[in-house]
Amino acid sequence: MSPEEPPIIDFASWYGTNIAAKEQLVHQIRRACEQFGFFQLINHAIPADLQNAVLQHASEFFNLPLETKEKYNQNTGGFNRGYEGLRAQNFEKRTKGDLKEGFYLGKNLPPDDPYVVKRRFGQGPNKYPQEVADPKEFQRVMDEYHDTMTELARAVMEILARTLELPDDAFGDFCDHPVSIVRLLRYPPLEADASDLERADLGIVELGIGAHTDFGAITILLQDDTGGLQVWNNGSAEWVDVTPVPGAYVVNLGNMMMRWTNDKYLSNLHRVINRGGKVRFSVPFFFSGNPDFTIRCLPTCEDLIEGAKYPPVTVHEWMTGRYTDTYGSSEDKGIGEMRRELYTVS
Repeated sequence: MSPEEPPIIDFASWYGTNIAAKEQLVHQIRRACEQFGFFQLINHAIPADLQNAVLQHASEFFNLPLETKEKYNQNTGGFNRGYEGLRAQNFEKRTKGDLKEGFYLGKNLPPDDPYVVKRRFGQGPNKYPQEVADPKEFQRVMDEYHDTMTELARAVMEILARTLELPDDAFGDFCDHPVSIVRLLRYPPLEADASDLERADLGIVELGIGAHTDFGAITILLQDDTGGLQVWNNGSAEWVDVTPVPGAYVVNLGNMMMRWTNDKYLSNLHRVINRGGKVRFSVPFFFSGNPDFTIRCLPTCEDLIEGAKYPPVTVHEWMTGRYTDTYGSSEDKGIGEMRRELYTVS
């Protein structure tokens, strides 16, 4: 592991009773949030067999014929669930689109759920493909994974509260009935001569996903062993690889958390370049909180003189405003201009 990479943090002490060990954990995560906005989490509570099952089912779905996958297109049904085609998203807006395809799942909610009736962001029913080998097992695994990841996200939010000198339950209302999305992703490999990173920064090489910051509160990423995820290191002013660790989760803060902490914590640029010579699979879990919750500067983060940098905004307003911006046409933008735009979170 390079010292320039985000740190690997052992989460085991959070489940124990050793107060000193928990305080050390709080210190490590606080430091990672301030310096990187990223860290890798090991010894969490997610079983390895469940992780493997999710990746296997993702591979099975993406191996279906395109016409079958398109039956579950995310643009049909009105709830942004289902299949996202190759190049559908375009973060840097300098190419034809990001070289990946995806599948969105969330909490499977009935049409009469109050948040679905109100058409709140990220709330609605799932689509489950019926052409996989065992449709019921696909649904069971995805639903179980979503629920288990929601509990891990709540634990991470608890420890983030401690890092900010807030009570453990400070984010309790935020975590109630949250916007929480599982996104299955498949990245085709790049051509053998497409690994030059300088060419990537110039927009010549296609990226699996362009440089971006996430929109919500936290992202918890499961990745296979292929590699390709890179994070921008502000100290060394370079892209650094995030080396896959078996069973680990890559955790990063989103723009919502950066705004919520008055820029105390960092929502950092990251991208994917699949140079591994094989298909890459990853499964990010996006946790953005209750859509009716109002994000306003946390009391321990407000500047004593200048106050809060950003006005209050609900989760629904924030996520709705950020989301559609990444599904658009190509534009010719320099990397410097793109970085400035992605760091603008207001």
